[in-house]
Amino acid sequence: MAGQIPDLIAEARTGTGKGAARQARRDGFVPGVVYGGEAEPLAIQIPFNVLLKKLKDGRFLSTLFNLKVEGQEDVRVICRGVQRDTVKDLPTHIDLLRLRRTSKINLFIHVDFENEEAAPGIKKGGVLTVVRPEVELNVTAGDIPERLVVDLTGKDIGDTITISQIDLPEGAKPTIDRDFVIANLSAPSGLRSAGDDEDGEAEGEEAAAEE
Repeated sequence: MAGQIPDLIAEARTGTGKGAARQARRDGFVPGVVYGGEAEPLAIQIPFNVLLKKLKDGRFLSTLFNLKVEGQEDVRVICRGVQRDTVKDLPTHIDLLRLRRTSKINLFIHVDFENEEAAPGIKKGGVLTVVRPEVELNVTAGDIPERLVVDLTGKDIGDTITISQIDLPEGAKPTIDRDFVIANLSAPSGLRSAGDDEDGEAEGEEAAAEE
C-alpha cells in the first residue's frame, strides 16, 4: 500500500532569468524549476519559510512530494538540487524532477515493530535496540510502502533482526547490497552485569586453583 505523499505547494513564476529570480527572493520566495517527464520545464517559486522548514526537517532530497501548482495538474516530484547562499547557507534556488508512476527512486521508509507482547525476550525484560529506524529502498514511484513491519513474535534474547527477515513490497530492494541489521534483542543491563561478575568470579577461582 502506497504511503501518504506529502504536498509541496508552489506558485507558477512569471518571467525567467536572473532578474525574475532576484525579484522572487525579494518577495520572500525561493525560485525554482520543475523539469523532466513529457512536459516543458515550469518556473515556480516556493515560500522561503516553507522550504526552509522542510529542509530543516531532513530527508528533503530523498522525499517524494506531490507538487501542487494552481492551474497545473498535480505531479509527483523529487528534489534534484538545492542551491544555497555561500555565506548564509540559505536556499536560493531549487530543482525538482517530475516522476512517472513507473519511475524508480531511492527513499527512506520508516520501520515499525509489532507484537512485542508475543516476544519471549521482551517478556523476560530484554531490551529491543533499533539500529535502523528507517531503511533506504529503491522503489517504484507509484507503489511506495507506507512503512516496513518487523514481527517480533517468538523473538528471544540474543536474536538479531536483519533486512532479509522483512517482507518488502514487490519490486522494492534495499540500496545496501548486504543483509544488514535492523534491530537486536539483548538482555537487560542488570542481567548482563551479573553475568559479567559471575564470569569474573569463575576466572578468579580458576586462577587460584592453578596457583
